[in-house]
Amino acid sequence: MQCPYCGATEIRKNGKRRGKQNHICTKCERQFIDVYDPPKGYSEELKQECLEMYLNGMGFRPIERVKGVHHTTIIFWVKQMGEKLPDVPEENVIPEVGELDELETFVGSKKTKIWLWTAVNHFTQGILAWVLGDHSLVLSEVEVAETFKPLWENIEKWKCYFYVTDGWKVYPSFIPDGDQIVSKTYMTRVENENTRLRHYLARLHRKTLCYSKSEQILRYSIKLLLHYLKYQTILL
Repeated sequence: MQCPYCGATEIRKNGKRRGKQNHICTKCERQFIDVYDPPKGYSEELKQECLEMYLNGMGFRPIERVKGVHHTTIIFWVKQMGEKLPDVPEENVIPEVGELDELETFVGSKKTKIWLWTAVNHFTQGILAWVLGDHSLVLSEVEVAETFKPLWENIEKWKCYFYVTDGWKVYPSFIPDGDQIVSKTYMTRVENENTRLRHYLARLHRKTLCYSKSEQILRYSIKLLLHYLKYQTILL
């Protein structure tokens, strides 16, 4: 069993709540009811409504207040859907010009920063690859490179004519000489895609009380949103 808030596995029982076993996470000290068996009594229509509300800027607890579905059940639905999805929807067009940028957010607390590194096609809409990594200012260049490496392994296959970046220190270690264009002016596509992520996911909004309690739920949320933005549905 994992804590739905921080993802920790150090869980102990903590009495009963409404006849159901209550648990407490020894790491973050949040309490929750075990809802990880498939929830019963909710229609597919209600499930879709809750997920669409989540993917249109509402947090779990506001949805709970509006729809009467416990927030841990909605978390389970996000986890359930996210486990079935690939990181990004399938794309048949190979980019000729790629754009790379980073988006800062938080996990666990507002003191723990994490970044979302994204890659897009300069000429078409949609995020084609992404990776999550530590955003600590004390990271060495080697550690930053290790964060970026999985993303580069994906986008290197594109064999783009150029990669447009903001000139961050890690890029020259991967992008061949002459293949990088450092220009914020030509990064409008990737910046627009990152803005769309912030617009649609409450946990990515700036200056908000909403933020991810676990990296796992953040990953599932991003996968689910990218699927929703491309196909305008959350059905598989």
